[in-house]
Amino acid sequence: MAEDSEPLVEIAVSPEKIGFIIVKAREYDAKVEPDDPESGSNPADDLETDVLEDFRDDATLEELSGAIESLNEDEVIDLIALAWVGRGDFDKGQWREARKLADDRHRRHSAAYLVGMPSLGDYLEEGLAVLGYPVTDLGGDHL
Repeated sequence: MAEDSEPLVEIAVSPEKIGFIIVKAREYDAKVEPDDPESGSNPADDLETDVLEDFRDDATLEELSGAIESLNEDEVIDLIALAWVGRGDFDKGQWREARKLADDRHRRHSAAYLVGMPSLGDYLEEGLAVLGYPVTDLGGDHL
């Protein structure tokens, strides 16, 4: 975490929205290829393991994509830049550069880009920490 004397970098997207996206991204990252995609059995008989399988109509993917698609342009740009900071492509001092690059590359498919990024939740959490935001305040026990 940043020192107390360092000001926080302002981000357009609220920490609550980021916290939700982190939780959903981690749920989505935990998905595995379906073992039996044509299974017609009762989920209770399968010990509810289907929830961990990545089906085409997956609610977790819809929630994650929907949360990202509901953001305005500045929020999406900041979310992309935040993921890049968390991934180590930029540091706190390069925030403006990361935002500019995200703005230059930001197009209609930002949700697909972010959802397709392995470890998105971890990158967002690390990005917040690098920028000096207290991560524990975002999602309680989920983070």
